[in-house]
Amino acid sequence: MKKQIYSKRVWINGSLIPATLTVKGGKITSISDEKEHGAKDYGDHIIMPGVIDVHVHINEPGRTEWEGFDTGTKAAARGGTTTIVDMPLNSSPVVTHVKAFQNKINATEGKRHVNCGFWAGGIGQDIKDIHELLDAGCLGVKVFISDSGLEEFPNIQLDNLELLMKDFSGEEIPVLAHCELDTLPAPLIKADKWIKYADYLQSRPKEWENEAIRQFVNLCTKYNCKAHIVHLASEEILSWIIDMKKKGSPFTVETCPHYLFFAAEDIQDGDTVLKCAPPIRKRQTQHKLKKALIDGVINFIATDHSPAPPNLKSFDSGDFRTAWGGISGIQFLLSASWTSLKSEASLEQFIPLVTEKPASFLKQQFIGKLEIGARADICIWNPEFTFQVTEDMIEHKHKITPYLGHELYGDVIATIVNGHTVFENGQFKFLNKGRLIKK
Repeated sequence: MKKQIYSKRVWINGSLIPATLTVKGGKITSISDEKEHGAKDYGDHIIMPGVIDVHVHINEPGRTEWEGFDTGTKAAARGGTTTIVDMPLNSSPVVTHVKAFQNKINATEGKRHVNCGFWAGGIGQDIKDIHELLDAGCLGVKVFISDSGLEEFPNIQLDNLELLMKDFSGEEIPVLAHCELDTLPAPLIKADKWIKYADYLQSRPKEWENEAIRQFVNLCTKYNCKAHIVHLASEEILSWIIDMKKKGSPFTVETCPHYLFFAAEDIQDGDTVLKCAPPIRKRQTQHKLKKALIDGVINFIATDHSPAPPNLKSFDSGDFRTAWGGISGIQFLLSASWTSLKSEASLEQFIPLVTEKPASFLKQQFIGKLEIGARADICIWNPEFTFQVTEDMIEHKHKITPYLGHELYGDVIATIVNGHTVFENGQFKFLNKGRLIKK
């Protein structure tokens, strides 16, 4: 069935212009610079490619009391996201072998409300097991250089990481790393309970992150292996990253909305909803991360949506030491990021950070752009409209996102996935329209 949509601001070839998109068979079949008769008129709302979130933890199968594909992908769709890539943990079993991967794919059936791709897990297992995961469709490999928090997903040792990256030499397969080196010293925190956010912040110093990044990127350079630094939170390493990129080292970098939206100075003692790793740092770090995004030093934004049940966040005690680390925010990638950056970036600078650039990283040529032949994955939103985040609008399984109560810019009007209007004007329309994204 054919549908046509029009706006005065449609994102075509890097510009916002008046245009009508014609969609048929799940693809964009024509683009006109005029308003076609019968086209649905979205006024001056922005029509752009669907948002792409390459870093989420859905946790199904095995930990659906934390999140699941039904709630997680509904939240994504409500926030304008049309494609997610799920991490190999915290599902149970973790995705470190093909059987677990197949279990995960099976778990999406009937609950895939946006497109879903998957990362394999690297924990130092036999490399042939990783190649089997890639052959089965995983898009790359995720490793932890520090303790992941899960016994079944140990951090990779640096000698095993080197073997993995040597094996991927010259390939287009990315290795993604949580870069903290927790074998380095850290200040001794004497308090039995870490109620003060400053105690938690001290416990994971920037040097853990800086040194892990240096070692990871040096391996990437040595073996010409595609590498990706997830959730960058330290500004101290940015000048070194710039130098290494100038030298042609083949790596990319992401940061997250919570590092742009929140600053350590604003986090109240005991407010464990904001515990994550690496930690949210001070405002001077936040400013430099924003500039690095606008300058192209950091390639794009992803949420690292990492939900947990309320009892694991230690709300009663307010103890950052015992609270599970992770920010629940898959629904707010677009709005929280735009709210954080709108005073410093134009829409033309911002839009690629959540669309075209993550699509390029994934090597997926049919998403991230509005062009003839592309998948009709579309986000329609109003960047000037503000809304307050309330519990009734949150689609996450648990309503404990730190964005609750905050005013955000960028209201999502509609989300179209493979040509189907999944969400519009506060209501879900057609569900389970997402596809599997494979290598």
